[in-house]
Amino acid sequence: MYNPNSFKAEEFIDHEEILETLAYAEANKHNAALIDGILKKARQRKGLTHREAAVLLDCDLEDRNQEIFALANQIKQDFYGNRIVMFAPLYLSNYCVNGCVYCPYHAKNKHITRKKLTQEDIVREVTALQDLGHKRLAIEAGEDPVNNPIEYILECINTIYSIKHKNGAIRRVNVNIAATTVENYRKLKDAGIGTYILFQETYHKESYEKLHPTGPKHHYAYHTEAMDRAMEGGIDDVGLGVLFGLELYRYEFAGLLMHAEHLEAAHGVGPHTISVPRIRSADDIDPSVFDNGISDETFAKIVACIRVSVPYTGMIISTRESKACRERVLGLGVSQISGGSKTSVGGYCEPEQEEENSAQFDVNDTRTLDEVVHWLMDLGYIPSFCTACYREGRTGDRFMSFCKSGQILNFCHPNALMTLKEYLEDYASSGTKTIGETLISAEIQKVPNDKIKEVAICNLTDIMQGKRDFRF
Repeated sequence: MYNPNSFKAEEFIDHEEILETLAYAEANKHNAALIDGILKKARQRKGLTHREAAVLLDCDLEDRNQEIFALANQIKQDFYGNRIVMFAPLYLSNYCVNGCVYCPYHAKNKHITRKKLTQEDIVREVTALQDLGHKRLAIEAGEDPVNNPIEYILECINTIYSIKHKNGAIRRVNVNIAATTVENYRKLKDAGIGTYILFQETYHKESYEKLHPTGPKHHYAYHTEAMDRAMEGGIDDVGLGVLFGLELYRYEFAGLLMHAEHLEAAHGVGPHTISVPRIRSADDIDPSVFDNGISDETFAKIVACIRVSVPYTGMIISTRESKACRERVLGLGVSQISGGSKTSVGGYCEPEQEEENSAQFDVNDTRTLDEVVHWLMDLGYIPSFCTACYREGRTGDRFMSFCKSGQILNFCHPNALMTLKEYLEDYASSGTKTIGETLISAEIQKVPNDKIKEVAICNLTDIMQGKRDFRF
């Protein structure tokens, strides 16, 4: 029986409930009156149930679909404005004991180059990332209790935070590592992490077990219940995601929203972020083997429907996607993107040699961070390197109440402009700096609170004089 308050995976992600939801959506995809009612509810900015969202996803009335897209864009603007948060992944180790059939890190892959960063390597990698202008990282590592124990991860986090090169600093470390224990989540919390991210890969239990035939990740319930243990361990910002292409996308979409409902019901705090990766080519992995791939059009619809259904969440898209695809979904709800990413272990300091290959997947958007920042500003977005909410304690339910009330724009807008100004002063090319200065001059006038605007203008001047790290 479906029970969003339950802490048992097969009760808050109930297979029969998903099947009934998909049947209901299929039966009502032409039901204009029902769809209009759901859209009316969505305009209240309080979210939708997984069943209501499934109807919108299946809707094949073109005029209503255009309403969904327009509403997704407006809701993103209402909650996050025209800011786009920037980050980069940092791969610590690709040693892994799992047998995931879609990932090149699987234990049976004998021709991938296995690597693990030493603390000295991390200093070099993070220095290179700081020299690009990054302030926020998402660290990644395979699951291997010998090569990648929690002590190694904690040491890496401590090293990352300790590195200060010129005006650079990593101010927020998000963590994407395998499901672990409450005790280990407490250790991650104590280490000062930002968001704990864990992709479900697929919510279809039978498919999940086939896709993860060996290793600790095989255990569906332990993996699916990881966010509950993380929250019990004190981590109040968690990030969900599925790997689209492994299972039928409608099933994954419903399961993803049921997981968000569970977090809201059981903990009072929904997912801080939702990621929407699609399976891509990689060493030893041919994505055509998985016959559930989705088109760019369907992908865009999924993004829009997640945005109207979970309006408060940050939505993440990586360099797995092309420039054209990323540009489209930016207007449908995405609020965080990576730039200048390397998915290999140690790829920022020195490019891998031809005979080496430690990457987790092929990157589609290969532009530099500066090129991505310039592109975003050309599109009218504010590239933001802000980490203020995390550092000011606006996490978990405090962030959610702040975000849902609309107050986030009074703080995040000027914070974004100040961190962009840091980037322009320290790292930008001349062309990027020129367009950025024009953007800041226009956007600072949109800060609604006169006192905050006055302080922000003073801070922007101080940044030009060499001062750094202002935040509201």
